Amino acid sequence: MVDKIQQAILSSNADAIRQIQQAQRKPQQRSGTPADIPAFEDVLKNQLAQPSSVKLSAHAQRRIQARNIPFGTEEAARLDRAVEKAANKGARESLILMDDLALVVSVKNRVVITAVDAKSRKEDVFTNIDSVVLS
Repeated sequence: MVDKIQQAILSSNADAIRQIQQAQRKPQQRSGTPADIPAFEDVLKNQLAQPSSVKLSAHAQRRIQARNIPFGTEEAARLDRAVEKAANKGARESLILMDDLALVVSVKNRVVITAVDAKSRKEDVFTNIDSVVLS
């Protein structure tokens, strides 16, 4: 299951890179742009080529696996965007809510601490967080 999660994260980046490469094969028209400013496509390609910035702790991996929580490429991409939003606001420890999934994330370390699905939440109380991101 852990390998599937890691493959899902890497797969989302690989799919995006393939789409960008296909778009680059089409003729590009750049008019009125200074030569020293990189093209948007180049910047995007460089960003997407980087591996997923959010990692799963061993505890979070066990929770996802034990609870059979679906976590694929789409969820990995949404998690990356949510953590980036939290980081831009100065968050340190965030609760990220994605559909029926709640993830406690160390924003500074970019690590998912734990994952809880709707069925497993008992008291619906999360402590030691300073922000919530709805994704």
